[in-house]
Amino acid sequence: MSSFHHNNFSFSSMAITLVLAFSILFVSPSASTSRTLLDHPDAKTGFQVTLKHVDHGGNFTKLELLQRAMTRGRKRIVGIHLMALASSDATIEAPVHAENGDFQMDLAIGTPPENYSAILDTGSDLIWTQCQPCTDCYPQPTPIFDPSNSFTFSNVSCTSHVCLALLERSCSADSNCEYEYTYGGGAFTRGVMATETFTFGNVSVPDIAFGCGHDNEGYFDNAAGIVGMGRGELSLVSQLNEPKFSYCLPSFGSTKTSTLLIGSQASYQINKTTPMIRNPKIPSFYYLSLEGITIGDKFLPIDPSNFALGKNGSGGMIIDSGTTFTYLEHTAFDIVKNELIKQIKLPVVDPRETGLDLCFNITSVGPDFKVPKFVFHFEGTDLELPRENYIIADSSGTVACFTMLGSYGMSLFGNVQQQNILVIYDLAKESISFVPTQCDKL
Repeated sequence: MSSFHHNNFSFSSMAITLVLAFSILFVSPSASTSRTLLDHPDAKTGFQVTLKHVDHGGNFTKLELLQRAMTRGRKRIVGIHLMALASSDATIEAPVHAENGDFQMDLAIGTPPENYSAILDTGSDLIWTQCQPCTDCYPQPTPIFDPSNSFTFSNVSCTSHVCLALLERSCSADSNCEYEYTYGGGAFTRGVMATETFTFGNVSVPDIAFGCGHDNEGYFDNAAGIVGMGRGELSLVSQLNEPKFSYCLPSFGSTKTSTLLIGSQASYQINKTTPMIRNPKIPSFYYLSLEGITIGDKFLPIDPSNFALGKNGSGGMIIDSGTTFTYLEHTAFDIVKNELIKQIKLPVVDPRETGLDLCFNITSVGPDFKVPKFVFHFEGTDLELPRENYIIADSSGTVACFTMLGSYGMSLFGNVQQQNILVIYDLAKESISFVPTQCDKL
């Protein structure tokens, strides 16, 4: 297999990384964002897939879950910024993608089908799994996929549309397409591109293009690989050419599973939508148009430019299923933080004690203390968050934390703010909708 060059970066501070990254944004995980790479008419009926949180089944307190989520989120958002740096630096040969996300989906690969769990990622495009024979594979709880045991596996040629959709590709001696996909934190997958039958629930879809990874490194939360759900042509939704998908995430820390709906399964009566913004500099991500924030009865004095998507690709707000917390551009976050402190009127915990930006000591009032309402004003619709979507009390009943953080150069709408909301992506109309739902009963 062809060799690739690797680059390691060190960053003295998160702030410097964020500022530099978003001043020079440009990356494209695939050569085109067309949604007609492969036709899969068998998938047109739609299907439903079970999602599990990566900490599902772990014996963690709420505060420990928040701290673990913050660690993952910091790595992921740095990965997004590394994408920007890689796209603008000619010495960096491989585009870098965001680190893995919070939710895993159940699927089966091959004929006969073998069951696996893979990370769901709305911030990347490639579908891949570890494959035998392994040059170097990380441990996973299920047997690694062996293409020789499946009679529907087929290699992809170097001249195919699938191969040409990759930026980082090479050609083997037998003219098979080779790929490399690099994530933040030094994680990567390398292997050959192929097509195979994937089974989601009770629906089997032939000829899904995916990466068969023979050389994989990093921590992927015991998942066999990643299913990209981004806007590029190699993602699952693009390959299926389905007009809609949606997901519904249960309460933070819940032991319940959640649901991903694709195609006709994602149809729902919708009254209000907000535009799905496209950033041509980072075309895989889904962006929202955030116009303002209200806390209590006060519409905050935040300059709308803090949330605007710049012509150079900086700014804007990404909606991401894979990041726990919402990140607000630091100027906006400081205004939000100060207003919450002013309205909640409880002692603030030293951030060094929790690792989070804003926590309150609730020993004197208990976990059911009064909090002001929190409303995001998106273009075309307002979203008032349920209390648990922005304030989470630890199991001890002594600390409650605000589940948003500050960032530089961009904002990101995380999955805690999306819990118990059916989030519907209409790819045909390029709109996103939020429907309050009891997700564990869907």
